[in-house]
Amino acid sequence: MNEHPAPALTRRDTERHILVAVNESDNAKRAVMYLADFFGDYRNVFITLLTILPEPEEDYFADDKEKEDWLREKKRNLEECLSLYRGILLDAGFKEDRLTTQLLIRPCSSIGDAILEEQDKLRCCIVVVGRRGLSHNEEFIFGSTSSRILHQAKNCAVMVVE
Repeated sequence: MNEHPAPALTRRDTERHILVAVNESDNAKRAVMYLADFFGDYRNVFITLLTILPEPEEDYFADDKEKEDWLREKKRNLEECLSLYRGILLDAGFKEDRLTTQLLIRPCSSIGDAILEEQDKLRCCIVVVGRRGLSHNEEFIFGSTSSRILHQAKNCAVMVVE
């Protein structure tokens, strides 16, 4: 789902295109606020706010209705977050035609890999993520989206905001 379609970008524009991977966390909000402070005065920066909702496995819910209700609620919450984050950037001086939001519902085994796939498609020069704050032991067991992006990103810079 793409609520606010991206403008056609030239090669030069993609050199200033920032992909911000967000969710409902405080760290994601801090990442958006950091970008608002840091890039708010820049006129030629494009930002795509991206959130990915992993499609749950078939056996995760008792029936299709339960799955649809869950997806509808999660989608509504994420759309509210995207709207809030978009507002923060607009208040900081970003122009409407320089902001895009994307909510993708898709199967994925790794959110980090899905974010990097979108970065590659959009040819963004920077990927920004909020750090979830896992301990080293938790990160070893559960993995870390920010760590995966940091170590596997190619052809872009990575900003991890805590």
